[in-house]
This record gives sequence, structure tokens and C-alpha cells, in this order.
Amino acid sequence: MHEPKPPKKSESLEIRIPYAAKIAFMDRCQREGRTASEAVRAFIDRQIEAPAASSRRRWRIAAGAMIAAALGAVALPSLARPGPAPDPSRDLLRRVAFARMDANHDGVLSLEEYRRR
Repeated sequence: MHEPKPPKKSESLEIRIPYAAKIAFMDRCQREGRTASEAVRAFIDRQIEAPAASSRRRWRIAAGAMIAAALGAVALPSLARPGPAPDPSRDLLRRVAFARMDANHDGVLSLEEYRRR
């Protein structure tokens, strides 16, 4: 059996670019050993395939985010540490000190009460 022939390249595309850009593009194509037409066709093919590649890229980002969230959910509890147990004697000392400063016993320290301490 013989392989099917690739489709003929019968269509043309005209673009307008600055002369300097054309010369630079042609020089690069020559250095890479390909024609300008081959370079433009490769670019067009990549653009046609771009939605599929973009979809794959979005899937990889979403998968990475899900993995990071799962790892965070597992690691976070191990990082959390309980605070020190409350010390009743320190709490009592704080209340006594506050009561001494709160001259009018309204439960709020005014600036004057604070300065008098």
C-alpha cells in the first residue's frame, strides 16, 4: 500500500511588516536552514494546536493546585502547636495590676489613669 500524499500547499498569505523585520526574519530562517514559508507554516500549526496545549497547561496548573492544597491540609495540623497552658497565677497578677491602674473602676483605662501608674 502507498501512503497518502500530504495536502498541497496551494494557498498564500500576504502580510505587511517593516523591511528591517523582514530582513532579520529571513536571516534567522537562513541560519536555521529553513525557508520563511516553513517557519510561518510551523507558527500557524502551533497556533491551531494552541487551544489543546492551553487546556493541558490549565489542567496541569489545576492539578498542581489540588496537590498543594492536599499537602497543605495534611501538613497544617502537624505545624499547629497548642499555646501554653494558661497560668492562673499570672492571670490573677494581671487583674490585680489592672484594678490598681483603673482608678474609677469602670473597666477601661483612660490615658490619665495609664499615665499615673
